[in-house]
Amino acid sequence: MTPLTEEITQLLTNWSRGESSALDRLVPLVYPELRRIAKRQMARESPDHTLQTSALINEAYLKLVDCENVEWENRAHFFAVAAQIMRHILIDHARKYLYSKRGAGAQHVPLEEAAIIDEKRSADLVALDEALNCLAALDARRSQIIELKFFGGFNADEIAEVMSVSPSTVQREWRAAKAWLHHTMTRQTNIDSIGDDLSL
Repeated sequence: MTPLTEEITQLLTNWSRGESSALDRLVPLVYPELRRIAKRQMARESPDHTLQTSALINEAYLKLVDCENVEWENRAHFFAVAAQIMRHILIDHARKYLYSKRGAGAQHVPLEEAAIIDEKRSADLVALDEALNCLAALDARRSQIIELKFFGGFNADEIAEVMSVSPSTVQREWRAAKAWLHHTMTRQTNIDSIGDDLSL
């Protein structure tokens, strides 16, 4: 464990115990990694997406700060939760767009905004979220591996650290989860724009 990793883990522990000053010292240390996760997620979106990287980080940060009674295990646990929060923010954003586009009683998206949101991408993202929820009901570990890889940008070693399993287990579970996910999603939608990202 590197000194920085140890420091982040200690600050997370202190924050969990109610030490508010730990959060102030933690933020500058975790911000670069939060930015990397957010940039990876936003790289899949349209360049003119209405939600920008900094806004995604800020929204995720506010939700992380509001996390009460979380016993942070280590930095990997923290970043896994951050990736999950960012996933939900993007999914909510995509659902709101699709909902408003159908006119189902939601606020209408202004024409100039509607023009720069990729409808297909939004539909693919929502389909992926629904498939992950189905997979989670069948196999929570495989669902988490997909989430950490796709939404968090974690590699096999990082996923193994978060989940306390071996990298070889991650690789094996990844192959099975990816095959299940691909089969399920091809029945729902064309996932060409997402499929390229499903590599470990």
